[in-house]
Amino acid sequence: MAWTLAITGKGGVGKTTLAALAVRWLVERRGGAVLAVDADPNTSLDMLLGVRAVSSVGCVREEAKRLAQADSAGGMCKQELLDLKTQQALVEANGFDLIAMGRPEGPGCYCYANNALRAVLSRLATHYSSVVIDNEAGLENLSRRTVQQADWLVFVAEPSARGLTTARRLYDLALEMKTEARAFGLVVNRVRDPRALERAGQLFVKTPVRMLGGLPEDAELLARGETGESIFSLAPSNPVWRKAGEMLERAIG
Repeated sequence: MAWTLAITGKGGVGKTTLAALAVRWLVERRGGAVLAVDADPNTSLDMLLGVRAVSSVGCVREEAKRLAQADSAGGMCKQELLDLKTQQALVEANGFDLIAMGRPEGPGCYCYANNALRAVLSRLATHYSSVVIDNEAGLENLSRRTVQQADWLVFVAEPSARGLTTARRLYDLALEMKTEARAFGLVVNRVRDPRALERAGQLFVKTPVRMLGGLPEDAELLARGETGESIFSLAPSNPVWRKAGEMLERAIG
């Protein structure tokens, strides 16, 4: 069974950056095949990993549905067709693969795409040693139960009072939705004042959430986000990379 890290948080807090850092760390330090899952309809994890997702689970599901309705699936059942199209949407890279949820093409909610993603994950995960899931921003990914089980569910927060309160609300919702995780963690991003970590700790008193630490604000990483450079070219001396590595070492260890 694959070791699974699911990352969640409100938009703009840096969860996609942390997911990309985790993928790189697992590839370089742990070994074994890694599956990166971009569960955010606004696909952006691929750019940080230096690859391009040209298709998605949402698009695959809609295409399989059209082919099945048109009776042009070549004798395959709908599930077989969905599996085949999903494999075609998988982006293969050096040390990791990427699958993106994307947006469903048709109108309506994301229910079909979410259900398809859960089914895809349950089958794909058996072929990998580690899975990193970059969830949709906000509370919706938990209420839709995109992630139902993980070894670590990590909440990413900005150091403001509002950002930390949102992280606490995400934890409360995870409990309400009965999300199964062996461990819960909190990462505070763009820390300028260490007192932010103290405030974060106070919000999670008497909970099993582990304070994994804070990531410093970093101009180089901000510039890379603007230019779209891969996280794999980040120098080993970068303070965010070093700090993220320490967190992951503690979590996996």
